[in-house]
Amino acid sequence: MSVNLDTFDGIKQPIYILEESKLRDNLQLIRSVALRSDVEIILAFKAYALWKTFPIFREYINATTASSLCEAKLALEEFGSKAHTFSPAYNDFEIDEIAKCSSHLTFNSLTQYERYHERARRQNSQISFGIRVNPEYSEVGTDLYNPCAPGTRFGVLAEDLPSVLPSDIEGFHCHCHCESGSDVFARTLKHIEDKFSGWFDQIKWINFGGGHLMTRKDYDIELLVKTLHDFHARYPHLHVILEPGSAFGWQTGPLVSHVVDIVENHGIRTAILDVSFTCHMPDCLEMPYHPVVRGAKTLEDYEEDLKQGRTQRLPNVYRLGGNSCLSGDFMSSWQFDHELEIGENIIFEDMLHYTTVKTTTFNGISHPAIGIAHMDGELEILRTYHYEDYKGRMD
Repeated sequence: MSVNLDTFDGIKQPIYILEESKLRDNLQLIRSVALRSDVEIILAFKAYALWKTFPIFREYINATTASSLCEAKLALEEFGSKAHTFSPAYNDFEIDEIAKCSSHLTFNSLTQYERYHERARRQNSQISFGIRVNPEYSEVGTDLYNPCAPGTRFGVLAEDLPSVLPSDIEGFHCHCHCESGSDVFARTLKHIEDKFSGWFDQIKWINFGGGHLMTRKDYDIELLVKTLHDFHARYPHLHVILEPGSAFGWQTGPLVSHVVDIVENHGIRTAILDVSFTCHMPDCLEMPYHPVVRGAKTLEDYEEDLKQGRTQRLPNVYRLGGNSCLSGDFMSSWQFDHELEIGENIIFEDMLHYTTVKTTTFNGISHPAIGIAHMDGELEILRTYHYEDYKGRMD
């Protein structure tokens, strides 16, 4: 079916819609950065794993990064190349298969390395081992997303590394960012080098992790390219890897939902939707952040300002409420230019990254469908979800 990308009229079910043209714009920019900087940029499945779109990705990039056996198998079976794999802890019943599916295997601790490196090598003689390191510096402001917060379970401290690395450790992995700018990377890189450059002559590659939001409009691409060029000049033997997730799916499409009821309590009107924040947009509650709603003005502090007498009541202001039983499954507030009506579309912008990979069926609420709007304007439904998906298989 043909779809109007401005209004999504005719869409009657909740659905994530990926717009192919926007995805290709991101992929072209990312490939350009990789070529200009002489680095390898790979897709992190933890943010985006819509495997039916992998043929598009393969036109621009060659590899992916995994954090589990399922992601590693997806890399090999659907992307067509072995994964760069990191997990906080591997286990006995998965490590063999993970090794077979991985080109790079990064250990979170030296004890994990000691326990599994020989076993993994027996499964894959070509695998390249790395150690995750922790520079004890990050500018991520929300602790839930800060991998370098004090007491973190991620990475080996410089003081705990041996002066001579095991002979088959070929790389370092260091993840410090979350939707960060290149200025943050430049500052963080100084701390990484201060802590770990003494070991750089013993390794072949370094992975600077994800969180490099290079497709955001205000991201300073030139600073990133210069920072990477300067790093190459200091350490020309090191192969550099970046593994953003959000950057690939950034601003590539919305979640289309619908008003199913409108309720009022103590003067607060809530439009109840056929989607859920906790099930389908969990980062909105976890970060938290207010998503952009098409055609509406965000009023984050409206209810508190109203309670404190700092503002007057405005027309057409609504909370948006999810359809789960969680009391906190709502956000507020948005002002529309009209009174909402049951059945009309509510379009949440930028809902492709960290949503389709994190949805749950809490309360038995179905996942929204997933579709792709192709370059010719035709909407292809990639997947719909039903009772069987909630029930699962026990046989």
